[in-house]
Amino acid sequence: MSARYFLDTNVLVYSFDDRNPKKQQKARKLIEAALADDSGFISAQVIQEFLNVALKKFEKPLSIHEARTYLEQVLTPLCDVYPNAELYSMALDIKGKTHIGFYDALIVASATTGGAKTLYTEDLQDVQRIDGLTVRNPF
Repeated sequence: MSARYFLDTNVLVYSFDDRNPKKQQKARKLIEAALADDSGFISAQVIQEFLNVALKKFEKPLSIHEARTYLEQVLTPLCDVYPNAELYSMALDIKGKTHIGFYDALIVASATTGGAKTLYTEDLQDVQRIDGLTVRNPF
Protein backbone atom coordinates (compact mmCIF):
# COMPACT_ATOMS: atom_id res chain seq x y z
CA MET A 1 0.00 0.00 0.00
CA SER A 2 1.22 3.50 -0.82
CA ALA A 3 1.90 6.16 1.78
CA ARG A 4 -1.33 7.71 3.02
CA TYR A 5 -2.35 11.14 1.73
CA PHE A 6 -5.16 13.58 2.47
CA LEU A 7 -7.20 15.39 -0.19
CA ASP A 8 -8.35 18.89 0.71
CA THR A 9 -11.67 20.21 -0.56
CA ASN A 10 -10.13 22.18 -3.43
CA VAL A 11 -8.90 18.94 -5.04
CA LEU A 12 -12.46 17.63 -5.17
CA VAL A 13 -13.80 20.96 -6.43
CA TYR A 14 -11.24 21.10 -9.26
CA SER A 15 -12.30 17.64 -10.40
CA PHE A 16 -15.53 19.32 -11.60
CA ASP A 17 -13.95 22.46 -13.08
CA ASP A 18 -14.19 22.28 -16.89
CA ARG A 19 -12.65 25.76 -17.13
CA ASN A 20 -9.36 24.41 -15.78
CA PRO A 21 -8.70 21.14 -17.66
CA LYS A 22 -5.14 20.64 -16.34
CA LYS A 23 -6.21 21.03 -12.72
CA GLN A 24 -9.32 18.95 -13.39
CA GLN A 25 -7.25 16.09 -14.79
CA LYS A 26 -4.75 16.14 -11.89
CA ALA A 27 -7.58 16.27 -9.36
CA ARG A 28 -9.42 13.36 -10.98
CA LYS A 29 -6.25 11.24 -11.02
CA LEU A 30 -5.70 11.85 -7.31
CA ILE A 31 -9.31 10.96 -6.48
CA GLU A 32 -9.29 7.86 -8.70
CA ALA A 33 -6.04 6.65 -7.12
CA ALA A 34 -7.41 7.30 -3.63
CA LEU A 35 -10.50 5.21 -4.37
CA ALA A 36 -8.51 2.45 -6.11
CA ASP A 37 -5.87 1.74 -3.49
CA ASP A 38 -7.31 3.22 -0.29
CA SER A 39 -4.22 5.37 0.24
CA GLY A 40 -5.98 8.73 -0.05
CA PHE A 41 -8.69 9.96 2.27
CA ILE A 42 -10.75 12.95 3.40
CA SER A 43 -12.53 14.10 6.54
CA ALA A 44 -16.13 14.95 7.34
CA GLN A 45 -15.12 18.63 7.08
CA VAL A 46 -14.17 18.09 3.42
CA ILE A 47 -17.54 16.47 2.75
CA GLN A 48 -19.35 19.45 4.27
CA GLU A 49 -17.27 22.03 2.42
CA PHE A 50 -17.49 20.20 -0.90
CA LEU A 51 -21.26 19.75 -0.79
CA ASN A 52 -21.75 23.40 0.13
CA VAL A 53 -19.67 24.53 -2.86
CA ALA A 54 -21.09 21.95 -5.26
CA LEU A 55 -24.70 22.83 -4.49
CA LYS A 56 -24.42 26.59 -4.81
CA LYS A 57 -21.08 27.80 -6.20
CA PHE A 58 -20.33 25.54 -9.16
CA GLU A 59 -20.86 27.13 -12.57
CA LYS A 60 -23.61 24.52 -12.95
CA PRO A 61 -24.46 23.49 -9.38
CA LEU A 62 -25.06 19.82 -8.68
CA SER A 63 -28.64 18.74 -8.19
CA ILE A 64 -29.57 17.09 -4.89
CA HIS A 65 -29.62 13.75 -6.70
CA GLU A 66 -26.16 14.32 -8.23
CA ALA A 67 -24.76 15.45 -4.87
CA ARG A 68 -26.20 12.40 -3.12
CA THR A 69 -24.74 10.08 -5.76
CA TYR A 70 -21.28 11.67 -5.40
CA LEU A 71 -21.61 11.46 -1.63
CA GLU A 72 -22.36 7.73 -1.82
CA GLN A 73 -19.83 6.83 -4.53
CA VAL A 74 -16.86 9.07 -3.71
CA LEU A 75 -17.09 11.12 -0.53
CA THR A 76 -18.30 8.48 1.91
CA PRO A 77 -15.82 5.80 0.72
CA LEU A 78 -12.96 8.30 1.10
CA CYS A 79 -13.96 9.64 4.51
CA ASP A 80 -11.76 8.31 7.34
CA VAL A 81 -11.78 11.16 9.87
CA TYR A 82 -14.77 12.42 11.83
CA PRO A 83 -14.84 15.34 14.28
CA ASN A 84 -14.44 14.91 18.00
CA ALA A 85 -13.08 16.97 20.90
CA GLU A 86 -9.57 15.55 20.49
CA LEU A 87 -9.46 16.59 16.82
CA TYR A 88 -10.56 20.13 17.67
CA SER A 89 -7.98 20.35 20.44
CA MET A 90 -5.28 19.17 18.06
CA ALA A 91 -6.37 21.80 15.52
CA LEU A 92 -6.08 24.51 18.18
CA ASP A 93 -2.54 23.33 19.00
CA ILE A 94 -1.61 23.41 15.29
CA LYS A 95 -3.12 26.87 14.88
CA GLY A 96 -1.17 28.09 17.90
CA LYS A 97 2.10 26.73 16.50
CA THR A 98 1.70 27.71 12.86
CA HIS A 99 -0.69 30.69 12.93
CA ILE A 100 -2.68 29.26 10.00
CA GLY A 101 -6.45 29.66 9.98
CA PHE A 102 -8.51 27.39 12.22
CA TYR A 103 -10.21 25.51 9.36
CA ASP A 104 -6.83 24.90 7.69
CA ALA A 105 -5.48 23.71 11.05
CA LEU A 106 -8.46 21.35 11.28
CA ILE A 107 -7.57 19.94 7.85
CA VAL A 108 -3.96 19.42 9.02
CA ALA A 109 -5.19 17.77 12.22
CA SER A 110 -7.49 15.49 10.21
CA ALA A 111 -4.68 14.52 7.85
CA THR A 112 -2.38 13.75 10.76
CA THR A 113 -5.06 11.82 12.64
CA GLY A 114 -5.67 9.64 9.59
CA GLY A 115 -1.97 8.86 9.23
CA ALA A 116 -1.27 10.92 6.12
CA LYS A 117 2.29 11.73 5.14
CA THR A 118 1.14 14.23 2.48
CA LEU A 119 -1.64 16.81 2.38
CA TYR A 120 -2.71 17.82 -1.13
CA THR A 121 -4.05 21.37 -1.04
CA GLU A 122 -3.76 24.77 -2.67
CA ASP A 123 -4.49 26.56 0.59
CA LEU A 124 -1.13 26.22 2.34
CA GLN A 125 2.48 26.80 1.34
CA ASP A 126 3.84 24.08 -0.96
CA VAL A 127 6.39 21.73 0.70
CA GLN A 128 5.64 23.20 4.11
CA ARG A 129 6.09 20.61 6.86
CA ILE A 130 3.77 20.52 9.86
CA ASP A 131 4.19 17.78 12.48
CA GLY A 132 5.63 15.27 10.01
CA LEU A 133 3.05 16.10 7.35
CA THR A 134 4.25 17.52 4.01
CA VAL A 135 1.95 20.00 2.27
CA ARG A 136 1.91 19.63 -1.51
CA ASN A 137 0.15 21.77 -4.08
CA PRO A 138 -0.76 19.22 -6.76
CA PHE A 139 -1.53 21.94 -9.29
